[in-house]
Amino acid sequence: MNQTLMRQEILEIPDAVERLLTRGQSGQQSAAAQAREFDPAFLISVARGSSDHAATYLKYTSELVLGLALASVGPSVASVYNAPLKLDRALGITISQSGQSPDIVALTKSARNDGALTVSITNEPDSPLAQTSNMSLMLHAGKEKSVAATKTFVTSVVAGLIFFAEWAGDDELKSAIHALPAHLENAVKNDWPELRAALQDRTSLFTIGRGPSWAIAGEAALKLKETCQIHGEAYSSAEVLHGPVSIIGQGFPVLGFAVGDRAEQGLIDVADRMAEMGANAFVTSTMARRANSLAHVRTGHPLTDPIALIISFYAMVEKLAVSRGINPDSPPHLRKVTETV
Repeated sequence: MNQTLMRQEILEIPDAVERLLTRGQSGQQSAAAQAREFDPAFLISVARGSSDHAATYLKYTSELVLGLALASVGPSVASVYNAPLKLDRALGITISQSGQSPDIVALTKSARNDGALTVSITNEPDSPLAQTSNMSLMLHAGKEKSVAATKTFVTSVVAGLIFFAEWAGDDELKSAIHALPAHLENAVKNDWPELRAALQDRTSLFTIGRGPSWAIAGEAALKLKETCQIHGEAYSSAEVLHGPVSIIGQGFPVLGFAVGDRAEQGLIDVADRMAEMGANAFVTSTMARRANSLAHVRTGHPLTDPIALIISFYAMVEKLAVSRGINPDSPPHLRKVTETV
């Protein structure tokens, strides 16, 4: 069988990240210098779909690296409700691989008019979004043909992360980011056959994370819906035991995205507890007592670990879709670019 477009693009991700780090360096440094000079009091994000999960990842990294709160603003505030916002001390980050959706562009334009310094992260330099923003961080990902975004999700995350690292002057983080392509080459080889077997005949599961890895859990849940018609539901490991855990039955699958940070032990404790309740729980850590450990790549920095995990997840979910008789390049009712107002 020929490789799916999704598989081809997953395998391209390490090279796409390398291109971004090489070709985007001067633009990143220039944008970071302007952000430092602007000295915002807070950040906002504008995004939808996979791009919104990238924005959630950047929320945590902004707060951890820069000490600046980042809040998501719904595009309808501008495109439907035409409501002005007090953004004269804000930096706005808009993420869209196509840069086309009218509501995303409308809020970016509105934020700029309201006083924000606007930065777009996009794969299309001539898009309406890039033309509307004060600054643009190009992804240099090349054409993405698969409906399910993979390489543009990863490059969006890396573009935002290197922007923050340059802004903060965080040399340790910058070194970890530049070492990513080699780690991603290894991560794509982990396609989690034991998890695929557990999900083969399932229709739903929980994905869990904490902090930056919660954003990865959200992206994973979306991709399970898009490519496998499995109802994935993402939760923080701090919340899943409150109400959602009541639906867990014998063999109910749970996928925990653990990384090498301060939240790792707590997330593993939650996965182990759900395993004790009968869940078929999997975690990306060797520290679990009851949950199943999945092969994973650690990158030497807690903020780059989640990026390696989503690569392994993508490798797994594409193979799972094909094994379930689903073409991940042609998901029902979906198309590559969705334009909303």
